[in-house]
Amino acid sequence: MTLLLPPDLMVSVSGVRGRVGTTLTPELMAGIAAAFGAFLRSEGEDGPVLVGRDSRTSGPMLARAVIAGLQSVGCDVVDLGVVPTPTLLLAVEDAGAAGGLGVTASHNPAEWNALKLVSGEGIFLDAERSARFRTYLAEADAPRVPWDRLGSVSADDGAWKRHLERILALPFLDVPALRRRGPHVAVDCVHGAGGPPLTDVLEALGCTWTGIGMEPDGLFPRDPEPTAANLAELGALVRETGADIGLAVDPDVDRLSLVDETGQPMGEELTLALSAAAVLRRTPGPVVTNLSTSQVVDDVAGAFGCSVIRAPVGEVNVARRMQKERAVVGGEGNGGVILPALHHTRDAPLAAALILQHLADEDVPPSRAAARWPTYAIVKRKLSFPRETLPEAYEALARDLDAPERDDGDGLRLAWRGRSSWLHVRPSGTEPVVRLIAEAPRAAEAEALVKRAAAVLEGVA
Repeated sequence: MTLLLPPDLMVSVSGVRGRVGTTLTPELMAGIAAAFGAFLRSEGEDGPVLVGRDSRTSGPMLARAVIAGLQSVGCDVVDLGVVPTPTLLLAVEDAGAAGGLGVTASHNPAEWNALKLVSGEGIFLDAERSARFRTYLAEADAPRVPWDRLGSVSADDGAWKRHLERILALPFLDVPALRRRGPHVAVDCVHGAGGPPLTDVLEALGCTWTGIGMEPDGLFPRDPEPTAANLAELGALVRETGADIGLAVDPDVDRLSLVDETGQPMGEELTLALSAAAVLRRTPGPVVTNLSTSQVVDDVAGAFGCSVIRAPVGEVNVARRMQKERAVVGGEGNGGVILPALHHTRDAPLAAALILQHLADEDVPPSRAAARWPTYAIVKRKLSFPRETLPEAYEALARDLDAPERDDGDGLRLAWRGRSSWLHVRPSGTEPVVRLIAEAPRAAEAEALVKRAAAVLEGVA
């Protein structure tokens, strides 16, 4: 009997996600995990499947269901427990595992959870393989094994420590110099999985720190996405403690957002730009980011004589393009930094170390490090819109706005390079909405682009 997915379950290249107890149940997670294990076997993958999760209160229940599903099709399971998502992916790659499953809804609110699907490469399933798995899920009946062939379960509590050792050994970090500098860092881990790992990174780099939301109990006190709008409490902590910088991560610790020494949120877009500067200073080369990332990345890369290549939104899309272009650094404007010298995965602990290295290189506070680069305003809006009408909407937008540059690689991106402005319209992979993102030198210009685009979409709908 094939598995029927609820119609309101979000299914994308990122995996599957939904609200716990309604669309997302232990039975469903066990079934998807069983299908994934059987799918890996059908594609000739051998070895164990690694499972990790973030700190959500539903995590233990759903992780047990996932492990049971994998066992039921004969997969041996290695349970990493509560770990950052990049730790899970690195552990999969290092172990030569068949694949991995992450029980995490990343930045979504606490009532959500999800299952992220990891290939044996230690990256998420790419579009081609994700499509094959969805076909398998829809058409195949995962073959269960008898009692004497059930998969085993073992625990590995050392994955994060190995991850930390790999970060500290990177040639892009001058660890002795960072330890001598010893900055004071304020941290907000929003009660996600990041508290213990961020503490370890900061202490290894000689930092003193003051934290909020460090206990990984999943009781998020605010919207857990580390956008500037959600970092008021961290900004206050920076001011109260006189910290040199504030760092915020999302619940599964793959995105990092910054607050400067005055307590002012710097947003997520600068995370990749400043991290890239630390890398390109030492190893110039191509940079890959997505179509929705700020053009400040282009400014930074250009200062080091390097090019920027843009890929569709989605971590795996950026990772695949990085592999193709032999990029030295890349990531996404949501605070996700990917360093191939470590792995092809967004990694917030890594990003924190690179940001601290960049500040040491420049010997300036965060506000002055940011002030070196042009300032842009980026405006984001979500809009309910029938996806089947999107092709018509894209053409209407292209006609109405008449931009000199057009990219159809992921929705529609229009750019006006002479005005340092762009607009990106695409369906979300994690929510039932269409995203409108615009950037320009001034907020009013970006707002006007988003407002105009929304009006055109509403006219088509």
